[in-house]
Parts: sequence; C-alpha cells; structure tokens
Amino acid sequence: MPEEIFDVVNERDEIIDARPRGEVHRLGLLHRAVHILVFNHAGEIFLQKRSLSKDTHPGCWDSSCSGHVDHGEDYDESARRELDEELGISIDSGLERLFKIDAGPETDQEFVWIYRLQHAGPFVLHPEEIETGDWFAPERVTDWIAERPEDFASGFRALWTKLNSGA
Repeated sequence: MPEEIFDVVNERDEIIDARPRGEVHRLGLLHRAVHILVFNHAGEIFLQKRSLSKDTHPGCWDSSCSGHVDHGEDYDESARRELDEELGISIDSGLERLFKIDAGPETDQEFVWIYRLQHAGPFVLHPEEIETGDWFAPERVTDWIAERPEDFASGFRALWTKLNSGA
C-alpha cells in the first residue's frame, strides 16, 4: 500500500506543499487533522482506545474518531471518510463543526477541526486503528483526565479542555 500523502500547511493553515506521511511526521511539518466526537441520545460520548500498533499515542484513549486530512481533501470530506473507515458509519448530514485548534506540540503539529455527531451506533471498529471503544458520561471523562492524563492522547486532552471551557 502506498504511503499516505498529506498537505503541508503554513502557520495560517494555507497549503504550501504535499509530502508523504512519514516525512511530515519526521520533520514536524504543519498539517491537518479532524476529530469527531460522537454522542448518543443519553448524552454519553463514544471514545476509542487507539491500537497498540499506532505510531503516535498507542493504547491511549482518544476521540470517537480522528484522522489526518489527506492531500486534496478538505476538513469536512476527511471527517466523513474517517467516520466510515474507523467506525463503519456513512452519513450525509448531521456533522456539526464545533471549533478549530491551532497546530502545536499537543496536537502533533496538526491544525484540527473538531466535529460533533449524534449517533447511537452500532459501530464496526477498524481493528488496525482501534483496540476497543465504549460510551462514557462526559463528567466521567473529565474526572478521568484529571486523575490519569497519561491514559489519553494529548490532542484529545487539548480538545476536551477547550470543549469544556465553553469554546
């Protein structure tokens, strides 16, 4: 399988180049990603535990669904693709943009758009991406992050803090 190609962006999130995934990560180049927070009707959030084979944050809890924006894609297209690839759900509507986080060390140099989706599953978890997943009350997630921040991917901790600060 050929290596993924990512758009490289400048500090204003404007595309300036396209490079292979490994090179983008190795050189710490700015690039783009999406995170989707999936909530059920009870208000619980679905979190995924990242596969141990992931190159960043293996075995850590993370957003319901997340991934890089591929070369030539926009954020919205990427979010829909990632939902299909990681959770096995296809949607035409219902995806709500919440906010954007600027690239920095906590996001692994990614500009990240955060989305919200109301969906109760069932999900088909991609085994190479996700070890497991479960539903959690938002208050439980907040307490868990405070008690054991190392259990979570750094990007998720950053977005959860911003989400709960009224961003």
